[in-house]
Amino acid sequence: MRGEIISIGTELMTGVNVDTNSAWLSKQLGLLGVSVIRHTTVGDDLATIVDAFRQATQRADLVISTGGLGPTLDDMTRDALAELVGQPLEMDEQSLAVITEFFAAINREMTANNRQQAMYPRGATVLPNQWGTAPGIQLTASDAVVFSFPGVPREMQGMFGQYVVPHVTVRVDHAGISRRVLRTCGLGESSLADKITDLMVPGRNPAIGTTASESIISIQMLAKAGSAAEAERLIDDDVREIKKRLGSLIFGEEDDTLESVTGKMLAGRNQTLSTAESCTGGLIGKMITDVSGSSTYYLGGFVTYSNEQKIALLGVPEELIAAHGAVSEEVARAMADGCRKAVGSDYALSVTGVAGPTGGTEAKPVGLIFIGLAGPSGTTVIERRFRPTAARENIRGYAARTALNSLRTQLSIDEPN
Repeated sequence: MRGEIISIGTELMTGVNVDTNSAWLSKQLGLLGVSVIRHTTVGDDLATIVDAFRQATQRADLVISTGGLGPTLDDMTRDALAELVGQPLEMDEQSLAVITEFFAAINREMTANNRQQAMYPRGATVLPNQWGTAPGIQLTASDAVVFSFPGVPREMQGMFGQYVVPHVTVRVDHAGISRRVLRTCGLGESSLADKITDLMVPGRNPAIGTTASESIISIQMLAKAGSAAEAERLIDDDVREIKKRLGSLIFGEEDDTLESVTGKMLAGRNQTLSTAESCTGGLIGKMITDVSGSSTYYLGGFVTYSNEQKIALLGVPEELIAAHGAVSEEVARAMADGCRKAVGSDYALSVTGVAGPTGGTEAKPVGLIFIGLAGPSGTTVIERRFRPTAARENIRGYAARTALNSLRTQLSIDEPN
């Protein structure tokens, strides 16, 4: 089955918003055995949207669009679909009732514009949206099946699972296809690829490639064989070999994150964590608490941006800062020790550094980060120097993930109580 993805919205064309939907859809469709042959992004222009649908439905078996189903005048997807199939728009009374009830439930007045969200081309199938107000639309054009979803990622992803997955599953033979993703941290993409370069030869089965997202390197694996069992065996063989070569660089598989894996390790040992952050401004605490259930192991943290707060809240000696500076191994160590003592946690992470773009010196340039980790076996500090020209938010992100990875690595070494 060949698939195409159409992203609709002028905000995507101008760069105001980033199109994350297409990447997510491509991955999910690939897992379902659909070959995605093209991504198309168009602005809020009726003729352009119609043309994008017309061309896609002539090339592909499955077309998924996102965006343009909202309540404003520039939301033209339903009009484009109506023109595509040569049918008028009609009101779906059930969808209108759901939208009306939604506004009543949140005690807000429903405007006339919201009524257009319940319109659909005659003969099409209305797809109820339990995650938002705009229903989706399904229809057939030029022998291609079109699914049109809202652009809000949470709504689109939920509707994809509810409507597209069942549609594709009964039409694509999944026998003989196996996929796996390994997640790594602690080594750059080129250095990591060098360790498995012989497994990444083009044309090899399984096909193996790497993708980088900031400091996380993912290893994508795809095997094809005469049966699902044989494809799975091929994948398993390569996974064992890659784990043998990369060892602790691998922290998880599929959708695992550093924060979810580290949290699971802490929870499984009934151990706790606290944080003391300077240049990351609470980002580590935010990442940890993004994981549901983190209250069982994360006790809390400090954002001690000023020297005065490092002294008052963490007990960092004033003379230590005077002698070495706030960005130093000594202060990172004192921050971690002080945090662990103040909170009473098993482990404490600290971060201090220069995130830029200002504040750097020749001795302590932008990108210099010190990460402290205090735990049952003592306190260690690591120094990292990230690219000085990197954006401030990237340096902060690198620092936060490096800190979490240092904790994960230490947990792998420490014996649980």
